Amino acid sequence: MRQISPAYNVIAVPIEKIKPNTYNPNAVAPPELKLLYESIREDGYTMPIVCYYVKAKDIYVIVDGFHRYRVMLEHDDIYKREGGKLPVSIIDKPLDHRMASTIRHNRARGAHNVDLMSNIIKELHELGRSDAWISRNLGMDRDEILRLKQITGLTALFKDVKFGNAWLPAEDDMGDDAPPEEEEEMLDDDE
Repeated sequence: MRQISPAYNVIAVPIEKIKPNTYNPNAVAPPELKLLYESIREDGYTMPIVCYYVKAKDIYVIVDGFHRYRVMLEHDDIYKREGGKLPVSIIDKPLDHRMASTIRHNRARGAHNVDLMSNIIKELHELGRSDAWISRNLGMDRDEILRLKQITGLTALFKDVKFGNAWLPAEDDMGDDAPPEEEEEMLDDDE
């Protein structure tokens, strides 16, 4: 028998019938939770939450997607827009397998590669996006954006950064003792 992935059978479930599980060790920091809200507000629910259906109680227990569920609970604008329903895909597995599934879902998300994130920052700047836009839309603080810019080493990314006078170039960094001809030779040697 061919297995059909649960994602092909997504259903709309009233949030009142959805309950969190008691074993999820995953936690999301406030900045990431705020970004999740922004993502759902801007893009809608692009992924269903994963649940196990308990027929005897007519409830759906979350296996993966607790924080997407939480966003709807905590944000009335999302609740109203979605009609109080969440997209749910259902898995039918015993508790131990559901627990393993929860951990796999959590761990499979991975982490962002620093070099790739730096390139994204670079490309956004090349498209004319400001640090403020990046901060607001990617959920990054200014220090994080600055660190990612530093990795690329491109001075064009720093055009909006205000530097103090300590960074002004010296008038004459060759020294007062060197005659003009020697300065030119020194510069030629460096090329």
